[in-house]
Amino acid sequence: MSAHRPARAALLLLTAAAALSALSGCADAGKLESAGPTPTAIGPTRLWPERQPASIPPLDYGEGETETVRGIEVPGDDVREVNPVDVVRAEQAAHPDALSGPDGMYEETVRQLRDCDTKPKSCPVLKAYHRDLTGDGSAELIIGVSMPKGQLSVRCYLAEKGRLTRIMGTSDAVIGVSLAGRDLIIRAPSNLPGYEYRTAWSWDDHQHAMLPTHDEILRVDKESGETLPSHSHTTTPTATTTPTASTTPGGRP
Repeated sequence: MSAHRPARAALLLLTAAAALSALSGCADAGKLESAGPTPTAIGPTRLWPERQPASIPPLDYGEGETETVRGIEVPGDDVREVNPVDVVRAEQAAHPDALSGPDGMYEETVRQLRDCDTKPKSCPVLKAYHRDLTGDGSAELIIGVSMPKGQLSVRCYLAEKGRLTRIMGTSDAVIGVSLAGRDLIIRAPSNLPGYEYRTAWSWDDHQHAMLPTHDEILRVDKESGETLPSHSHTTTPTATTTPTASTTPGGRP
């Protein structure tokens, strides 16, 4: 983000000179007028600065928790060679008593998981996706486990040295899941009608895990699910003077 000051100063001088020249030409032709002063930017003001900050996180997302999946080998570190059902079964076997968190499962889901080979249509393990989440050029494994009451367990895995490591895991009531670049976006319902939660999970190289880097509540259209403005403020356009001189096809005087 830093810049070389001499080069930056020279660039600013050239840009300023070019802008003044263009503005002078336009003003002579069309008599452009100023739209008015620009509002002064107001920075954040810290409230109650004397208060002792909290040191305990208010909510456990399970962020930063990684775990090697026991009994799963990854030939050539290619996650496409891994059977998603085997991965979920191995994790369930490692945490058979988990009732909450990324490993928590309903008894019904556990029974369906056991019958995936004979009853594939009722198997709770959804289609797996392979995407580069870490930016290293290799694909990671994304698994979804469907559970009753609209619950969905979302898990991401990284292949390293022939082993599979879970780098993200969360379980929640989910509206939908999508990918935006290398971010995994999870939409969940809100108690407020017409709103929903959206959490973006992103790779953190220092933590070597996916972290919930962006969490927000948004107003959405009931039918399309598209984001709507969450406020009622209106902005009145600032009046400007339109040039009367003719312009070139590029719009420049």
